[in-house]
Amino acid sequence: MNRIYRLLIIFVPFFIFGCKLNEIKEYKVIQKIDNLDMNIFSKSGEKLYSISSTNSIYNNNELKFELKKPTINIFKGDEPKYIINSDESTLSENNNLLKLKGNVKLKTLKQNEDFLYADNFIWNIEEANYLLEGNIRFENKNIILNSEKARLSSNNIIEFFNPVKYVIKDDNNENRYEINSENAYYNLKTESVSFKAKDKRVRSIIYF
Repeated sequence: MNRIYRLLIIFVPFFIFGCKLNEIKEYKVIQKIDNLDMNIFSKSGEKLYSISSTNSIYNNNELKFELKKPTINIFKGDEPKYIINSDESTLSENNNLLKLKGNVKLKTLKQNEDFLYADNFIWNIEEANYLLEGNIRFENKNIILNSEKARLSSNNIIEFFNPVKYVIKDDNNENRYEINSENAYYNLKTESVSFKAKDKRVRSIIYF
């Protein structure tokens, strides 16, 4: 009995100390951050985008932020150009790779707002394009475009990949007619849409 008691005295402290080490190690690896507000700048000092989230985690091992219900502002100069919301997102690769997932909603900040919805949004800030995947829906007061994949470039062109379904609205905001197409291109600046087939013989353009 005394022998068992002596063994307990020896090993119990080590067990307790080991648990504390694991807790400290876990704390150092994953840090929880409430009310995160972060601005990301280019090497030249230009503000690229800002992120805010009420619930986020930073993983020291993977050097990655995991954010819940984030709001992201993408800037052009001193003014925000797009506002994006989603269910969750990750920021990794030294803040150069931004991925959003679940109920992604991108809104343009102009007088006649455009809305772009998707399941996923991917942006490598070293590139000029934003990639959207899954249940793509673009909508404004004039048109609706649907596809499974789209790319938004820095020249204000959204490319919708085949197959594309688009709907033209009438003055009462009701669907006028619906057409299925191959790749479509929408210009956010000129508010025009063009359609191209693989053989490049079928082209059309609509101005609003």
